[in-house]
Amino acid sequence: MSIRDIIEGKKEWRAHVARVKALPKDYQIVYKEIQKYLFKVGPVELSEGTGLLSGIVDLFEEGAASGRGVLEVTGHDVAAFCDELIQDSNTYRDIDGF
Repeated sequence: MSIRDIIEGKKEWRAHVARVKALPKDYQIVYKEIQKYLFKVGPVELSEGTGLLSGIVDLFEEGAASGRGVLEVTGHDVAAFCDELIQDSNTYRDIDGF
C-alpha cells in the first residue's frame, strides 16, 4: 500500500464519517452500533474500504429522507439485520478457521 493509497483511504473515511454525522441522531446511534458489531464479527470486506458501511449510510439516508424511523429501516433486531447483510461474506472466522 502506497502513501497515496493511505491518504486516499483517509479522505474516503473522513467523507464517510461526515455523511454519518449528517444523519438524524437516532440513525447515527444505530449506525455506530452496527459499525461496532461489524468490526467485531469482521467481514473481510470492511478492510477493503467503506463499501458495506457506505451502503448502510445510503440506506439510512434514504430512510431519513422518506421520514421513516431507523428501526423501520433495520427492523427491531439490529443484530439480525447485520447478520443478514453479511450472510454471504467471508469473515475472519472463515479465513482463520476459528
